[in-house]
Amino acid sequence: MKVFIVEDEIPAQIQLERLITTHYPHFEITGKATSIKATVDWLNKHTADLIFMDVELSDGLCFEIFKQTTVKSPVIIVTAYDNYAVKAFKINSIDYLLKPVHKNDFVDAVEKVLKRNAPLSSLDVTALKQILQPKIAYKERFTIKLGDRIIVLNVNDIAYFCAEDKSTFIITCENKKYLSDLSLDSIEELLDPKLFFRLTRGCIANINAIQSIVKYSGSRLKISLQPAYNEAILVSRVRIPLFLEWLEGR
Repeated sequence: MKVFIVEDEIPAQIQLERLITTHYPHFEITGKATSIKATVDWLNKHTADLIFMDVELSDGLCFEIFKQTTVKSPVIIVTAYDNYAVKAFKINSIDYLLKPVHKNDFVDAVEKVLKRNAPLSSLDVTALKQILQPKIAYKERFTIKLGDRIIVLNVNDIAYFCAEDKSTFIITCENKKYLSDLSLDSIEELLDPKLFFRLTRGCIANINAIQSIVKYSGSRLKISLQPAYNEAILVSRVRIPLFLEWLEGR
């Protein structure tokens, strides 16, 4: 079986190679790519019996690959994000693995592909996007308890959410700070992704709170918020494509 690996993180790429050679030594790794462009170029010239594909690549999200070329090989998606989006990878017999990949999960996914009888049809990208962007009733207000008072905050009046000393705070556009009982992870699931973006592990910002964006060392972006945030906000190289898509409203 010919295998093609699409992964821009070298450690993850090495792990996949090790899992393949250990559990399926008769498989042949015929190609590797780290970007959408390189993947499309390779697929236009070669074929594979199985593809392992990361979601976030060096030049964007892997879904662009399916729009630029026809993928008829079984695909096992490899992702670090365990959220509702992974449900999309089940269509057309696609499976997924969570990073770091456990050997048992790896073997189960490969065996599922080996047991398939029907050939894989080309992917329905429209269906994929619909699953990735379901109609969800996002939270419009947050309530804050202050003694015997309850304050109601409209999400449009919130500049950002941040984590400090194991606590979560809400910062309003008027620079008022409130303690929240919710974690950032929980809050992220409640917010409209068109309006809010998780810039770092400790900060989720409203698009209207972004004051400036400048290039920073290490191929990162430095973000300034209004009201000002008390720490440097650096968007990692891997998340820049997602951040730029969010800014453009795609």
